[in-house]
Amino acid sequence: MKLRRSLALAATAAVAIGVSALGPASATAQEAAAVDYVALGDSYSSGVGAGSYDEASGDCRRSTVAYPELWAAANAPTSFAFPACSGATTADVLDSQLGSLDAATTLVSISIGGNDAGFADVMTTCVLQGTDACLSAVGTATSFIDAELPGRLDTVYGAISGGAPNAQVVVLGYPRIYQLDGDCAFGISEESRAAINSAADALHDVTSAAAAGHGFAYGDVRPAFTGHEICSGDEWLNSTTLPVVDSYHPNAAGQSGGYYAVMESLA
Repeated sequence: MKLRRSLALAATAAVAIGVSALGPASATAQEAAAVDYVALGDSYSSGVGAGSYDEASGDCRRSTVAYPELWAAANAPTSFAFPACSGATTADVLDSQLGSLDAATTLVSISIGGNDAGFADVMTTCVLQGTDACLSAVGTATSFIDAELPGRLDTVYGAISGGAPNAQVVVLGYPRIYQLDGDCAFGISEESRAAINSAADALHDVTSAAAAGHGFAYGDVRPAFTGHEICSGDEWLNSTTLPVVDSYHPNAAGQSGGYYAVMESLA
């Protein structure tokens, strides 16, 4: 009887110790897993081109299948704010998107800079005005990207660090738009397509350097979109389409296979 009682007491003590050890560790793990996520940025972050827009988002055109929504659905953050907006520039982020950040924010994503460089106007010029005008527009945009955009990105990234000092920040770039020597029978010239791709590369160079300067993670989406550009036959980007605002933006496959995949690999 004494032996049986001793064994029972030992077993009870072992269970108690186990529960005691598991309790705090489990709570610590839960605390470590808590994520407060804020998705900033422009139309490539809001999901323009992907469809399935949240009517409440109005002209910001936030899609329920945009990469921030996909990441939130897959990772169940403690909180999720999605102020990214179609047409946003660096000034718009500073003026109207940073209010979602605070010291509790643990994760921030952003794509920004394309609208500062006049991407939409460049594409309109290239489609409507021919090769010479397109090359001139791309040249102007590239000069801006090289000379002016670094300072604007530095200001935005500094403000993000100030507003969310404890957050991991993931900066997403932009894809090349066209597959060269692809299967497009009509549209702009091959020379124009190559120039537009070169502008995407310029955005990559400047954005990645600015992100690194602030210690942010940078997601280069160009490899993910390779083989899925316009003229590839398996496009993850819209060509000219209706509504026009959806043109030259990732479709739902581009958001999931391109942007979400890169975001998931970094956060």
